[in-house]
Amino acid sequence: MTDDTIATSPAYVEGHRLLRGRSVLITAAAGVGIGFAAAKKAIEEGCRAIMISDIHERRLTEAADRLRALGHEADVYSHVCNVTKEDEVQALVDAAELKLGGIDVLINNAGLGGFKLVTEMTDEEWGQVLDVTLTGTMRMTRAALKKMIPRKRGAIVNNASVLGWRAQKGQSHYAAAKAGVMAFTRCSGVEAAEHGIRINAVSPSIAMHEFLKKAAGPGELEKLMSQEAFGRAAEVWEIANVMMFLASDYAGYMVGETVSVSSQRG
Repeated sequence: MTDDTIATSPAYVEGHRLLRGRSVLITAAAGVGIGFAAAKKAIEEGCRAIMISDIHERRLTEAADRLRALGHEADVYSHVCNVTKEDEVQALVDAAELKLGGIDVLINNAGLGGFKLVTEMTDEEWGQVLDVTLTGTMRMTRAALKKMIPRKRGAIVNNASVLGWRAQKGQSHYAAAKAGVMAFTRCSGVEAAEHGIRINAVSPSIAMHEFLKKAAGPGELEKLMSQEAFGRAAEVWEIANVMMFLASDYAGYMVGETVSVSSQRG
């Protein structure tokens, strides 16, 4: 097998009805990243209804229209939310409960990164990344669990990162937040399991989309891709596939786990 063959992206995997009859709520699902890919996959996997959320209203509306255009039977709703605002989180979860007829699956995808050396980082920059990425995940999980626990069922999937394990220059705030997401997944997972609810996480390394291409520095993506076992970045839908698995009954005995969707773990 040649290097060119290894780096070739695989064929798209069609849905297998893993989420048939379930409702799904996804944060940070506008645009072209993992969140939108997860929303698309959830519909292809047979969910009966979905609500996507994002802080960008125009992009969110466009994303919802794209999902409706897929032609599947799922009802598609959208709701603007900033996960750093507790009142907006509560409003989102309340709206999802009403529109979806109860939240069966929550995917916590909201996160904020950026390159900054520790010596140059302000308290505000550190706090903002942790507030969106870690505390936002906690806020959403807390609100959703209060709805799920009385029903004794539900699944929550958090988006962590390989940087929760691996050291990388300029990423101390993001890495700390994602390591926190992993630890939060473990601890909240054992609490939720007592009520028949599963909480797990995925840990991607690099998933390619247009916004990432624009944000990355010269040569940065090429360097990161060269470190991957397949010699390429993941497609966003490859990350979404694992999210669908964790949300489905196939992961019925998994609790508090973080699944690496990458060859890099350290």
